[in-house]
Amino acid sequence: MLIREKSESSKKYGLNPNNRPIDMVLKLGLLNIDKPAGVTSSQVSGWVKQMLGARKAGHSGTLDPKVTGVLPIMINSATKVVGVVLESSKKYVGVMHLHSDVELKQVEKVAKDFVGEISQRPPVKSAVKREVRKRTVYFLDVLEMQNKDVLFNTEVEAGTYIRKLCHDMGEKLGVGAHMSELRRTKAGPFTEKTSVTMHELSEAWNLFKESGDETLLRKVILPIEVVVADLPKIHVKDSAIDSVCNGSRLGVSGVSTLDEKIKEGDLVAVMSLKGELISLGTALMNGELIVEAWEGDAATTNRVIMEKGTYPKIWGRKNANKRHK
Repeated sequence: MLIREKSESSKKYGLNPNNRPIDMVLKLGLLNIDKPAGVTSSQVSGWVKQMLGARKAGHSGTLDPKVTGVLPIMINSATKVVGVVLESSKKYVGVMHLHSDVELKQVEKVAKDFVGEISQRPPVKSAVKREVRKRTVYFLDVLEMQNKDVLFNTEVEAGTYIRKLCHDMGEKLGVGAHMSELRRTKAGPFTEKTSVTMHELSEAWNLFKESGDETLLRKVILPIEVVVADLPKIHVKDSAIDSVCNGSRLGVSGVSTLDEKIKEGDLVAVMSLKGELISLGTALMNGELIVEAWEGDAATTNRVIMEKGTYPKIWGRKNANKRHK
């Protein structure tokens, strides 16, 4: 962590995300749902919306009806950060069924050929244009093989189709193959270890509605800040927050601390000193330059998350952020 200027946050404004009242939890919340087989991602998102009486709900990364596993769902104002998870890498464990017998060594060899940058045309049943595009497979491990069934796990770049990956591996093996089972185990910062079932959500919601007990509900509804757990962060002084909430770029004078790994062009999370997500932006300087610069903008403001007026308006003060026009 780099320190540009030590600062403290006033207790009068804002709240640590873990101390938000339940109405704010619901306004700025998200769920890591363990999607069951046999339903679409949109159906699960719709059920969550209806159950919680949310104005809107959106899922991050569609899973086919037969596929199970991690399905992050953002509710109300948290839908503003859906794109962060959509662009994150995903992990899966699955079963590829070969159409003829193949030796394990051959399968392992071909699997290695599909690690790294690959070319992939989306399958016919997909929501995107069917044109060849480059995607990265970070690893593809063959765990076990029984007869014609191959158990594997993999981590891939967002937008990679696993069923197409299985098909293409089958083509290279010369016998054909298809994906017979698949489970997503990770999407960005969300893992199956922290996922909850629809039944668990229903139980927590009914307990809250019937008795006012928030305990279970607070365990299943996560704060919006979880989404940016893996993003580099810039923590800003109280005096800089309101101008960012009004769309201004973040000036270097408003920065208190920041991650040292920040590079120009990185997507960054702009945070309050209490750990609240203020906005998403793009770094305009490397971290070291932000610390050393006397003036200039540290980051753009691409997406404002925090509500205006959460922190006091400080206009015209020396070193205040300049309005980006």
